[in-house]
Amino acid sequence: MCDPVPLPSTPEDPVGSDVPPELAEAARALFGDRLDLAVAYAEMLVTDGVARGLIGPREAPRIWERHLLNCAVVSELVPLDAFLIDVGSGAGLPGVVLALARPDLSVTLIESMARRAAFLAEVVEKLGLDRVTVVRGRAEDRTGPVRDVPPADVVTARAVASLDRLAAWCLPLAAVGGRLLAIKGASAADEVEAHRALIGRLGGADPVIRHCGVGLIDPPAVVVEIVKTREVAPRSAASRRERATTPARARAARRDVRRGRRSR
Repeated sequence: MCDPVPLPSTPEDPVGSDVPPELAEAARALFGDRLDLAVAYAEMLVTDGVARGLIGPREAPRIWERHLLNCAVVSELVPLDAFLIDVGSGAGLPGVVLALARPDLSVTLIESMARRAAFLAEVVEKLGLDRVTVVRGRAEDRTGPVRDVPPADVVTARAVASLDRLAAWCLPLAAVGGRLLAIKGASAADEVEAHRALIGRLGGADPVIRHCGVGLIDPPAVVVEIVKTREVAPRSAASRRERATTPARARAARRDVRRGRRSR
């Protein structure tokens, strides 16, 4: 695809001053006839989102370049009519963006913080996103509200945690054959190398680094894709405590043996 060509705007055109002219073609390609909804969402981010501490004030001028378009291009990795869970959704990146760009998707936004979950609920209501649900809870808490969320075709996460923690939280939420799409940056290759073995133990296939939006945005979005190949039994709290205390018990047993030998 050639370099984006700025499109003329009219008073009825939602691009106008809201989308930088150099990004107009990409915005139209990604959001289509729902671009007006994306503009309304951007307005909520740079006003209420900043005021409520969900978006840094320095991010407001680059909300399209660094956030909306960077998230929207990930839709190329999402199958048609998929059920998607966005973990640690925050202000709705990428979950809300993907719901706007892909009206065929059913999306559940998981967010643990009350003020963020409240903002997401307001966004869903204001934009009329009837295929988006907000769940307040932690992805790793299988006893809370998240336990009632069905397995997903796709689980997304952006700027939430390191890849090993994301895999531990997100892969259990995916159906077998589903995938985790972790939006990363320059650290993607190093994280994949460092956590490849653990991801395998968690039921994930070998991670693959994808570049989304090539020829549409610059730089492209970097996404680590991990397909879930099998179910892995969850570790109970008791078993974790047992594993944590086993080395200490072993050391204590060795000390007892040595003391017994010295007392003879």
